[in-house]
Amino acid sequence: MSTPTLPGAVTDGAIMLRRNLTHLLRSPDSVIMALALPIVLMLLFVYVFGGAIDTGTEYLDYVVPGIVLLCAAYGSSTTAISVSTDMTEGIVDRFRTLPVAQSAFLTGHVLASVARNLLTTALVVGVAVVMGFRPTTDPLRWLGVLGVLSLFLFAVSALSAALGLVARTPEAAGGFTFVIMFVPYVSSAFVPAESMPTWLQGFAENQPVTPIIETVRGLLTGTGIGSDAGLAVAWCVAIAVAGTAWSAVLYRRRVQR
Repeated sequence: MSTPTLPGAVTDGAIMLRRNLTHLLRSPDSVIMALALPIVLMLLFVYVFGGAIDTGTEYLDYVVPGIVLLCAAYGSSTTAISVSTDMTEGIVDRFRTLPVAQSAFLTGHVLASVARNLLTTALVVGVAVVMGFRPTTDPLRWLGVLGVLSLFLFAVSALSAALGLVARTPEAAGGFTFVIMFVPYVSSAFVPAESMPTWLQGFAENQPVTPIIETVRGLLTGTGIGSDAGLAVAWCVAIAVAGTAWSAVLYRRRVQR
């Protein structure tokens, strides 16, 4: 691998992005799994638990933003497995012999993850609409939802890529991302944080996912979002910067051995 000019690095990243999207088209089972889990959870919470959960509003309207974030977290976490698979199967050794920018490998994986999960998220929202979800928002707020989700997807994908580089096998990479998938459950995704025990409420209110969910919920339902938008962007940027820097350092160490 080499350190080409910025236009060359962009071109190399685009080629890697196309490579990963092509792999996606050849493995539709991963898309089906990323889509099936959030939909099953949405059906479970709405039709099984929804009648017993009091959120002060229609439960479907309350839970959809949480399901959307869960879908994004789950889909982005699969990036770790993809990165680990490439590292263990030797394809990176081939890239090292080519005049390819070092950043292209990770850029391709992260951007492919964002594109894939925006698609699955849109499908989940479509299923929610069929179930009766009626977002009361306008085009500007829809753009806000897209922006927040894209930023969140990029941040989680970058962090997931770093975890894929830490893991020595794809199976271990899948285990490392359990935390990413678990965090949305301990947030305001499915029930209001104030309904939780006091010792858990503090964590639920001050962890990254809650302000992101509240921002998406406010944008979709036309309600106020207060300071949540600023916190959501700050958390996403912080995670994206940390994940990108960590993955870059780990990748450089792995390929130089």
